[in-house]
Amino acid sequence: MHSAAKVWVVAKLLLSKFNVFSSLLIPFFMQGSHQACCSIKELDVFNRAHEIKVDPDKPLEGVRLAALQARKTLLVPTPRLRTGLFNKIVPPSGATKEILRICATSQGIKEYSVPVGLDAKARVDLVVVGSVAVSEKGWRIGKGEGYADMEYAMMVSMGAVQEDTPVITVVHDCQVVDIAEELLDDHDLTVDYILTPTRTIKTNCKRPKPQGIIWHKVNYEMLEKIPILKSLRYREKQTGKAVTLRDEHSDLADTNTPAALNEKAMAENTRPQTATGSAQIRQHYVENDSLNPRLEGSDVITTVYVGNIAPSIRVSELKCALREFHATPLRLNWQGAQHRAFLDYKDKATAECAVSSLKGLSLGGNTLRVELAKNQRNKGQVEINSQK
Repeated sequence: MHSAAKVWVVAKLLLSKFNVFSSLLIPFFMQGSHQACCSIKELDVFNRAHEIKVDPDKPLEGVRLAALQARKTLLVPTPRLRTGLFNKIVPPSGATKEILRICATSQGIKEYSVPVGLDAKARVDLVVVGSVAVSEKGWRIGKGEGYADMEYAMMVSMGAVQEDTPVITVVHDCQVVDIAEELLDDHDLTVDYILTPTRTIKTNCKRPKPQGIIWHKVNYEMLEKIPILKSLRYREKQTGKAVTLRDEHSDLADTNTPAALNEKAMAENTRPQTATGSAQIRQHYVENDSLNPRLEGSDVITTVYVGNIAPSIRVSELKCALREFHATPLRLNWQGAQHRAFLDYKDKATAECAVSSLKGLSLGGNTLRVELAKNQRNKGQVEINSQK
């Protein structure tokens, strides 16, 4: 039986590396799962840790419970990183053992968690990930989608983990197999400890873990799937780091690609027609406070609503981010006291491009809410001068 299981694991391992399956799962084993997870309590790296990141996979439920019972700060990645990076599990005051068990489940993660923003200064002492297969040398194969690897790289970029932050995986004994090192890439995460129902393996792995996000391996599709990547890319670019995407140059060279069309649409918004025209437009920004039907009509002007703006954010910071994400509007109506702003674009297509570009953007620790406006207009428009 174990031999057949190994064949199954190795088959999934190879299939995942070559993307034959698009939705592989971390295998869950009923027999021995509790023992494997509980053995983490015997590790010094667990007992010393204050803040632990544990993947939301079913096989790691026992680890999440152990962390909650030990009163550790427990961080769980959001599913497929769609809405952010982490959720912090916060059990109710005086939670019973049964409530803690619920908190450790997927349902508990939904009911008893709060999001953790990029500026939350998380300092993760221990990382626990699921695996499809792992070798005693510390080589790890996941589901083939790269989320655990990306999560770790993003934590490096955030300063949430250090070079010596230990990584643990929990698997069945049959998932411990020989893995050829040539199957690994430089973005693949390795592990320091392997917990099985019968063994605790210290890998002594010397292969370096990801040193951060490898931007030249990220494409536009990944940015859309993982919105928080946009914010991290913006932050790293502000510090002078190279953040060129894998398909950035080729996409912009092809005028038929969505990225190129987006760039073109945004550029047209900021291209002055004439010096006189620009002066007239600038005067119009200041004087036009009324809800002019021509401005509000979808045939000419479409407005984008930006909400959940952090109190610490100034209009100049929002302007800078809009330029950076190629989403410069014709006008910006800043309502900082209400933590919101309204952006006017020349048509609906351009506005939708802006919404797509700004989706998931985080400023001042808040993830912005960006959507087409629904008559949420007010007075007090402010011009964005793209030359400043």
